[in-house]
Amino acid sequence: MRILSNVIAGSLRPARGGRTLDDIAPATGAVVATLPDSDARDVDDAVAAAQAALAGSWGRSTPDERADLCDAVADAIEADLDAFAEAESADTGKPIRLSRGIDIPRAVSNFRFFAGAVRHQETGCHEMAGALNYTLRRPLGVVGLITPWNLPLYLLSWKTAPALACGNAVVAKPSEITPQTATMLGEVLIRIGAPPGAFNLVHGTGPGAGQRLVEHPDVAAISFTGGTATGARVAAAAASTFKKLSLELGGKNAAIVFADCDFDRTVSEVVRTAFTNQGQICLCGSRILVERSLVARFTEAFVARVRALRCGDPMDPATDLGSLVSLAHRDKVDSYVALARREGGRVLTGGEALGGALAAGAFYAPTVLDGLAPTCRVSTEEIFGPVVVIHPFDTEDEAIAIANGTRYGLAATVWTNHLQRAHRVAAALDVGMVWVNTWLRRDLRVPFGGVKASGVGREGGDHSLSFFTHDKNVCVALDIGAGA
Repeated sequence: MRILSNVIAGSLRPARGGRTLDDIAPATGAVVATLPDSDARDVDDAVAAAQAALAGSWGRSTPDERADLCDAVADAIEADLDAFAEAESADTGKPIRLSRGIDIPRAVSNFRFFAGAVRHQETGCHEMAGALNYTLRRPLGVVGLITPWNLPLYLLSWKTAPALACGNAVVAKPSEITPQTATMLGEVLIRIGAPPGAFNLVHGTGPGAGQRLVEHPDVAAISFTGGTATGARVAAAAASTFKKLSLELGGKNAAIVFADCDFDRTVSEVVRTAFTNQGQICLCGSRILVERSLVARFTEAFVARVRALRCGDPMDPATDLGSLVSLAHRDKVDSYVALARREGGRVLTGGEALGGALAAGAFYAPTVLDGLAPTCRVSTEEIFGPVVVIHPFDTEDEAIAIANGTRYGLAATVWTNHLQRAHRVAAALDVGMVWVNTWLRRDLRVPFGGVKASGVGREGGDHSLSFFTHDKNVCVALDIGAGA
């Protein structure tokens, strides 16, 4: 069993109060690590260390030096990829091939991408009569990063890389449910010689550590990814100190399937959009809207493919679906299936926790529902698990209305071979991201984020560089003696 530590001022530390939390592997129920149960004192120590780093060599670092640091982090993670992947799968219950093939490689890519981005960033220069204006990008200072349990290193690196590349000092608070790879990242930064205090990591709960980080008067910005209800509390707590905020929140995404789609490819890809990472990705498509003339054929083929998915040991490379992140989350997912039954829905496959050899873990069968109204709770509230609902539609306008009929607006997919329709529907969807005939194909330069209750702000490429900096305009008089 591993004993995890906070990372403060370049050293590994326990919580000041001496308390710990258990890290439980959701696939087995075993305790695999202990982690600090930090409080406001630990957060204050981390913020002070970050301020000291900014007052020292880290605050004087150049873009090239910071880019070199990010490249070194990427190299170190890549060199230890298997260990990172195994820790990620143990913590989350996700299949090892997902951790090895997507999560950890993406963390490597995040550091390399933002190393390149900061090396090649450009700022504005504007001539005017008698003067020249140019723009400097300056780091914000101490920034707080709060990340979720579903993609632990993937999303922590997505925030840490641009924050460091821009010259900020980081205080990160990862999910207490999945703490291992965050600690491993902190250990990497110590090992490669990052300036003490440039990256700090404080483990603990939201009330114990997260609240203080959000409220701390010396933290200039908070970048948060998590649930919408928690995001609202973060925004309220940060408001009094006028922090810069980025909130990437929940989703209830639609997959819109038209009758003229490439049928076999669409069925296969929509299964992937629904059940990757056990449906525990904010971008998963949990509402499947199918043109009525195709719905019977699509449903039959879709359900057959879902039944063929292999649920089992996350460490088995043949596993398609591992466990959910916790028994409590599994029970939440099951409560929505029970609600669907009460509302008159049909369970076409799944609809139960898995027993037998998997009974000790948080496993839930991939579940397909139909017979429900598009406005019902199961179809409009975020379940965040392996549960999807199929709804028929008759017209393009009806499909758009159903897709837009939730409080969320994160992402959607459109499946059609009709070019004009693809553009029309994509433009009409009230979301931040639309994929057409594909899903989760990510260019790290493009904006990532949603509308409505799915968040505030955008991440990715120049959007991340802009968030983690402030622009300073410098106006230089060229006509000396002409005055202001």
